[in-house]
Amino acid sequence: MRPYVVIIDDDEKITSLLRRSLVFEGYKAATAPNGREGLKLLAEREADLIILDVMMPELDGWEVLRRLREAGVATPVLMLTAKDEVSDRVRGLDLGADDYLVKPFALEEFLARVRALLRRRPERREDGLLRFEDLAMDVEAREVYRGGRRLELTAKEFELLHLFLQNPKRVLSRDFIMDRVWGYDYSGESNVLEVYVAMLRQKLEEGGGKRLIHTVRGAGYILRGDP
Repeated sequence: MRPYVVIIDDDEKITSLLRRSLVFEGYKAATAPNGREGLKLLAEREADLIILDVMMPELDGWEVLRRLREAGVATPVLMLTAKDEVSDRVRGLDLGADDYLVKPFALEEFLARVRALLRRRPERREDGLLRFEDLAMDVEAREVYRGGRRLELTAKEFELLHLFLQNPKRVLSRDFIMDRVWGYDYSGESNVLEVYVAMLRQKLEEGGGKRLIHTVRGAGYILRGDP
């Protein structure tokens, strides 16, 4: 499978140039104009590499990186910044960035760093599936199976389960889930997450399947295979 790279930067000229360059090199690439949209994009599909600008509207690169690492997302991150200051580089590395590139930069150096970071990433399954115990998700086909039985999920149920499968055995806070699946500016029903977790559990556990999505009181939810 071709590596999938997500570029999060509010400079349309830069994102367009980087995306074209990556596609020309044989990668798949997608772009987002700010941190909020970037998190939504990453919630839809797991990336192999994230290119993350520091200064952006909505959510800046520091906050996006902090949220990703707090959620246990280990995808390599290449930070882009217009300032060549040691304090900025140290801050990015302390938050969990894997590399740092100062604008303006040579395209050849950018591509070399992309290749280096992609060599470090964990190998994906050749079948392209996300798996946990007897649960399997084909992200591109948007199909979910448990024990060979296909589950009919709504779009939001699929996004919610996808987030859990990207972060197995990790506690995800309610706020983080709401940010990733509904967007941080969601103003609908306050109990929407609880309702969707209940509906998703019902579909996952139909036919006697054991519980996989557990409530961690006062902390959030976790995907784990307790008996």
